[in-house]
Amino acid sequence: MMHEQRSARQLSQSSDTEQVHGRSTDRAAGTGSGIAGAVENEGPEDIEDIVLRLAPRLAYFAGVARTEHVTRAAQEMQVPQSTLSRAMVRLEQDLGVDLFARRGRTVSLTHAGRTFHASVERALAEIERAADEVRADADPATGKVAFGFLHTMGAETVPGLLHAFRAEHPRVRFSLVQNYGEAMIERLRAGELDLCLTSPVPDAPDLVARRLDEQKLRLVVPADHRLAARKRVRLAEAADETFVTLEPGYGMRRITDDLCKQAGFKPRIAFEGEEAETLRGLVAAGLGVALLPPPAVPRPGVVELTVTAPRAAREIGVAWLAGHPDTPPVAAFKKFLLSRKGRLLHD
Repeated sequence: MMHEQRSARQLSQSSDTEQVHGRSTDRAAGTGSGIAGAVENEGPEDIEDIVLRLAPRLAYFAGVARTEHVTRAAQEMQVPQSTLSRAMVRLEQDLGVDLFARRGRTVSLTHAGRTFHASVERALAEIERAADEVRADADPATGKVAFGFLHTMGAETVPGLLHAFRAEHPRVRFSLVQNYGEAMIERLRAGELDLCLTSPVPDAPDLVARRLDEQKLRLVVPADHRLAARKRVRLAEAADETFVTLEPGYGMRRITDDLCKQAGFKPRIAFEGEEAETLRGLVAAGLGVALLPPPAVPRPGVVELTVTAPRAAREIGVAWLAGHPDTPPVAAFKKFLLSRKGRLLHD
């Protein structure tokens, strides 16, 4: 199994020697049963300590177990035979059990050794799988970008962006998350996203954000509303209306509250939702009015009015975690998004 050989070559010969001659040697004088008893009685910190001591030797162990010959294993893994022999002795001492029955340079696994070997093989295979996965995600041509965006960007803006980007990078993969702004910022900070399109553009010391575009907002009213015959309206003219809005925590909700405050009133809320098109449907049903960005497709039953005062618009920007290194595909997509400044949206 190639993972054994590749993993072993990554180990520093000097680091294993330090383990052999360092803190492991203080257990060498004890008996096997005594060591086993000590392991059983160890607390969480001691368990972490023994894992740190065992981990560097696991690939060595797998190589010896596979070949059942110390010299041959040392040659295949390209390490000194003395280093390999000492590593196996210290491994057995730390575990407190015999893993090998020895006959000169030839060895065979004991029952404990076979049990340990099966788990070690699974652990090394999982490490190799994880290494292959992160290398694949970072590949410039076929890597992955974890990208978040607002619900209102999902119908046209993001599909258009991905289509244009993939014209130059056809095999780059995307992990897409559609959510409201604060939730995406949380996932950005948690390392679950590489980039996100959001509004308002965040201002925080742990984030880097760049304004890309501005989107005008409209007052959406039912088709039979008293203002429906108008093309433009001051927001103060809707002070007595009932509003349907997005839930607290959504960027559009904060913008709605701020604009109404600038217009001199606090909106009366009839419904708080999670999606702009749901709000349009409720406006069409006569439940209230709403401040919303333009729809991807015109919806019957509503009229969308330009707001002349206060200035009703929202900024759209891209954000990422400060100091977070980019893989090549993330760097390419970030550069692409920044190149779309001023032409991200189409009202």
